[in-house]
Formats: sequence, C-alpha cells, structure tokens
Amino acid sequence: MGCGDRVHQAVQSLSRTTMYALVDGNNFYVSCERVFRPSLNNRPVVVLSNNDGCAIARSNEAKALGIKMGAPWFQIRHFEESDGLVALSANFALYGDMSDRMMSLAAGLGHRQEVYSIDESFLDLTGISGDMTLRSRKIRHRILNWIGIACGIGIGPTKTLAKLANHIAKTAERKPGSYPDHYAQVCNLCNLEPTERDALMLATEVGEVWGVGRRIGAQLKEAGIHTVLDLARLDPVMVKRRWSVVLERTVRELQGTDCIGLEHEPPAKQEIACTRSFGHAVLELSVLQEAVTEFASQAAQKLRLQNGHAGQVLTFIRTSPFRTQDLQYSRSTVVPLRRSTNDSRDISQAALLGLQAIFRPGYRYAKAGVMLLDLRPANLIQQELALEDDVADPGGSRLMQALDAVNQRFGRGTVALASAGLAGEQRQWTMKQERRTPGYTTDWDGLALVRA
Repeated sequence: MGCGDRVHQAVQSLSRTTMYALVDGNNFYVSCERVFRPSLNNRPVVVLSNNDGCAIARSNEAKALGIKMGAPWFQIRHFEESDGLVALSANFALYGDMSDRMMSLAAGLGHRQEVYSIDESFLDLTGISGDMTLRSRKIRHRILNWIGIACGIGIGPTKTLAKLANHIAKTAERKPGSYPDHYAQVCNLCNLEPTERDALMLATEVGEVWGVGRRIGAQLKEAGIHTVLDLARLDPVMVKRRWSVVLERTVRELQGTDCIGLEHEPPAKQEIACTRSFGHAVLELSVLQEAVTEFASQAAQKLRLQNGHAGQVLTFIRTSPFRTQDLQYSRSTVVPLRRSTNDSRDISQAALLGLQAIFRPGYRYAKAGVMLLDLRPANLIQQELALEDDVADPGGSRLMQALDAVNQRFGRGTVALASAGLAGEQRQWTMKQERRTPGYTTDWDGLALVRA
C-alpha cells in the first residue's frame, strides 16, 4: 500500500469517528414558567405532579433548600412561608409546545436528531467540520435568546459520553467549584487529552452515568467502583459476566466504542396506559364510567399515533393506600377484543365492560386506569368470516381520523364520546390543578398581555 493510500484510509477512518451532542434544557418545566413570569427568576420554584401531589421539577433555588425530586407537597409546603417557595401545577400543554420550539432550534447543531425526552435531544455531529464547542455555544445562545430556555450541551464520541459531558456542563454552571469553570454550559469531551478526560471521570460519582440505576449503582459501590473512571477501566467481558450485557455496553461506551446509535423513530410501545388519580374520592359507578371512557379514548388516540391495534383492554380501579381509615379495594380485569382495533368506541366499550365486572359499591375510589395490551401493527389483520351481528365498520378509521384532527386543532376533548361526560373540567374526577398557569402559547385566552 502506498503512502497516498494509507493517508486516504486514515482520512476515511477519521471521517467515520462518531460525535454526538446532547442538548438538555435546565430545570425545563420551571424554565418554561419563568419565560412568561420573569418575577419567578431567582426565586425557589417547584412544579407539582398531577393533583398537585409532589415536586417533579425544581429550580436551583429550590434545590438549595434541600427539596428532593418527588418530595410530597404537604412535606415542603412550609417553605412557602419561610422561604417564599412558589409551587405551580404542571402545565403540560405549555411544556410540550416549548419543547417543540427548543428542539427545532437544537436541530441546527447536527445533521440528525433524536428527541430523547421532552427536554433532551441527541444530535449527530459526525463528519461536521469546524469548532464544535463554538458551534454549540452559538446554538445555546440562540435557544436562550429566541425562546428564553437555558440549556446545557455535552459532546462526546458516544451517546453515553455525551450524556456525561452534559452532566458536567450543567453541574459546573450550577455548582461552581465542582468542575473547572470552562466546562460550564458546554463541555466537549472530544477535545480533551486522555488525562483531562480521566480527571473529569474521577471527579464524577458512578451513579451519574446514563444507564446506571440506583440498584446497580449500589452494587458497583459495594464492589469498590465509586467513580466513572473506575467503571470505565473495567473489563467489559467481566462486566457482562458479573452484571449484564446492558452494563457491558455502558462500559464500552465510556471507553469510546459507539454502541448506541441514534433512533430515527421511537420504537412502537408494547403497552399503552392512561391512568390518573382523582381530584376527589369517587363513590358512584357513573362517575367512574366517565373517567374510564376518557382514559380509554386517550389510550386509543396514542395507539393510532403509532399506527397500531390492540387485542386486549385492561381496566383497574383502586382506593387510596394512604387513607388507612378507608376500606381498601383494588381490582383489575382484562377484556379481549373480538378484533384488534384502535377505534375509541370499541376500546371504551371493552374498558367499561371490565369496569362493570370489578366495581364494588361502598368504596372511596382514588385512581383508575386503562391499559392496552397485545399491541400489533395496524396492517396485520386477522381475516375471519363476517357474522351478521358483528360486521366491521368500514368508516370507523375515517371517523377516528376526523376525531383526532378536530381535537388536535381545537384542543383535546373538543369532541369526545358521550359516556365521558359533558361537564368538562367540572367533572368530579378531574385532577386538582389549582396552581396551573395559562396556556400562553397554546390557548388564545391564555395569551400574555403586554402593557406599555
């Protein structure tokens, strides 16, 4: 092989070296609220879960008060008086819209994108020339200026290392002194010498690695593996033998071997569930029927989004295990469907049949839900002889398409099955959302007013 051939081969090898970025919105739900209420800046803020139950997002100021993720509201409520804590009900319509805006701007960083969660996005930077750190800072500045969301960006040769770099970027900004200041906001592990990268791994606790959960983290620490560097230096074969192939893949990724590519489309779900805790205890069957119809309709709509059919419908109801003074009851049942379908009417009917079978009077029901099982692609149809009393509805799919189109344009619940009730947000079982802010970007009536 000549010198020119070897150079060409080296260039081709270099061009195939992968590089990923992870863009992650800082305290995303809180940041979305602060865009439209600047008075919340520099104040401790938490966003509460359904029924205002527990904290699912915290500002840095709230974290400094010692408020943990998932802390029940009744346990942290005293911070309202003592430290000026602001608690808001979750406004998922707003967060989803702001996420779409952020992801569209983040997409300019790379040539392929995987939206990993509502506030996280992986970008493929492989083969893009130029200073990726500078490019990332420009994208970060654009996101902050255009929609008001601050984010951290981590860059690495694998997705796991990009996730680690993102943790370093956000922690260096939030906790000065935890890492060198120049890693704040944007951290590019691809630009570092091995000794610099090892120093960052040594300073990071092993539980911060993407894919290392609490149970595995505890096992690793028992084995004397306390830092990311300890984990990265393990033999992958031994890790697979002692723990799992998943952790082996994580170790290989920490060592720079790309094992987890971008997902162009999210994989189809194997189960789809819609469950809710009620704002008030429910005693009557008729009220439960409204709730179960609503949950079944929402689950069916999710199923249509992935172009799937369900073969079985599970329905469950239960009382509150926290109200020990109440009689306790919890039951579920599965109703098979004659034909697999994604029609809201058929799925709701099956869910209501299941509810009728498991309902018992005299209990204070606190939660109900519907789960769709035996999912399959919609184009896989089991043919059968048509019976006079059970003829497939040829217009059902068009009706569901029209239903989804109307609700997407005018808001969820604009058109619904009658058995879901007609009282809207006044229905007895609807969630508590006493602290929810307006739909600033999703509702005409919620548009912010600007006064001179």
